[in-house]
Amino acid sequence: MEKSKVLVVGGTGYLGRRIVSASLSRGHPTYVLQRPEISLDIDKIQILLAFKKQGAHLVEGSFSDLESLVRAVKLVDVVICPMSGVHIRSHNILLQLQLVEAIKRAGNIKRFLPSEFGFDPSRMGHALEPGRVTFDDKMVVRKAIQDAKIPFTYVCGAGLAGYVAGNLSQMGTLVPPKEKVLIYGDGNAKVSIVDEDDVAAYTIKTIDDPRTLNKTLYLRPPENELSQKQLVEMWENLIGKKLEHISISEQDFLASIKGMDFAGQAGAGHFYHMFYEGALTNFEIGEEGEEASKLYPEVKYTRMDEYLKLYT
Repeated sequence: MEKSKVLVVGGTGYLGRRIVSASLSRGHPTYVLQRPEISLDIDKIQILLAFKKQGAHLVEGSFSDLESLVRAVKLVDVVICPMSGVHIRSHNILLQLQLVEAIKRAGNIKRFLPSEFGFDPSRMGHALEPGRVTFDDKMVVRKAIQDAKIPFTYVCGAGLAGYVAGNLSQMGTLVPPKEKVLIYGDGNAKVSIVDEDDVAAYTIKTIDDPRTLNKTLYLRPPENELSQKQLVEMWENLIGKKLEHISISEQDFLASIKGMDFAGQAGAGHFYHMFYEGALTNFEIGEEGEEASKLYPEVKYTRMDEYLKLYT
């Protein structure tokens, strides 16, 4: 079976560059959108040139030029758009509406994977302001996809390891604490934590798989469904030292959000849903979805005890 041609929009980003690498490593003809807006961003240009050296095709296109997007889309079979929806970086979810329109006009795409990867937005109608804008925007994009009858796969359900594992789920840092660790409530809510390279591997696996057509792929590998307490214990065992545990109640956590700036409030709201509600894992996967590690047992996903060794 001939491998699908893939266009990655946002291919220089945190997840995007991993998805490009996964696509290339699995032998897919891989195209990466090169936007004129990044022409002076030396880091992104260098990433694109490195991908070109590995065999990727760079294709010019801009969200401000719909016809350029249509031309790019017509080159491929599958479009993947891992654009940022994190306020501390950038928040571009609704830009994808232009991409949806381009896919609709091109008429040749057999699968579109929009920016998802975290919480399932269809389950987050109760989310706190202002962070709920991420989920609301994703649902706007989903509606546009489904109204246009574009074949899709939504990949979601993961707490990205770089954001919630290496820092023992502490806000305001991406590295582990030295002496004290803040525990959210009783620390027992389960969170699905997935290495970003594994997110990319599972994503690329879906694109030629009929089992994931018009479905949600949940990233919930069973050995990586961990509570914060379990994660902290793994770290303490690795370093041979007990940290001081400081518990923060749900009420105190919610009160602390009020003094933060917009991006801080948005991120803290997501932490609340993750660590107090267990919103990544507190439901059964129904007929609308599949679980990644069950569909693709050949992906040897990174366990968090191994992942944490990077930080020792």
